[in-house]
Amino acid sequence: MQPYKTTSDYGTAYYEIQKSKFYTYTAHVEDETAAREFVQSIKKKHFDARHNCSAWILGVDSSQQKSNDDGEPGGTAGNPILEAIKQHGLTNVVVVVTRYFGGIKLGAGGLIRAYNHSASLGLEATPQVEVKPFCTLSAEMDYTLLGTVENWVRNNNIRSTDTTYTDKVTVNLLIEPQDVDAIQASLTDLTAGKCSMTVADAQYMEVAL
Repeated sequence: MQPYKTTSDYGTAYYEIQKSKFYTYTAHVEDETAAREFVQSIKKKHFDARHNCSAWILGVDSSQQKSNDDGEPGGTAGNPILEAIKQHGLTNVVVVVTRYFGGIKLGAGGLIRAYNHSASLGLEATPQVEVKPFCTLSAEMDYTLLGTVENWVRNNNIRSTDTTYTDKVTVNLLIEPQDVDAIQASLTDLTAGKCSMTVADAQYMEVAL
C-alpha cells in the first residue's frame, strides 16, 4: 500500500485571456464512470460552449489516465490539463476546462498555456488530502498507566482514535505500517511490559495537507 495525494472536494476557477473565457471545474472521483458523469454534467451546464475539454487520473498508482481535446486542435487542451494534474501530484481527480472563444485566436502554444494554467488554478482552489495506510494499534492497560501513555502519545505527535474504557483502558493509535514495530517496542518499555497490544491490518485514511 502506497500513499497518494488526491482532492477531497470540488473546486472552480476562472481565467480570461485575449477575450477567451476559461471556466475550470474539478472533482474527486474513484472510477472512470464517476469521471465521465462529471464531465457530462459540466457539458450540460455549459451546453452553449464550443469546448468542454477534460482529463482525469485514477488509481493509487495513477495508472488510468485520459484526456479529451473536445474539438480544440490535437494536444492543445486535454493533455495540458492532464499535465497540470501530474504537476500537482494528484490522482483520483477529474478536471474540466470550459472555453468560450473570444474572437482572437491564441495559437497552439497559447492554448496549451491557457488550458494548463486554467487547470492549475482550479486544482489550487480545490482542497487536497494525502491518503496513507495506517494500522490501528490497540494497547490495553490498567488505568494507572493511562496518564503516562497519553503524555507519551502527545509528546510524540502520534495519531489516535477513541479510547475505550472498560475494566481496563484501551488506547487506539493510528500507526504507519513501517513504524509499528518501533511503537510497540516503545510502549513495552514505557509500560514495563504491562500492556497488551493488537495490530489491525493497514487501511487507507485521509490526512489533511
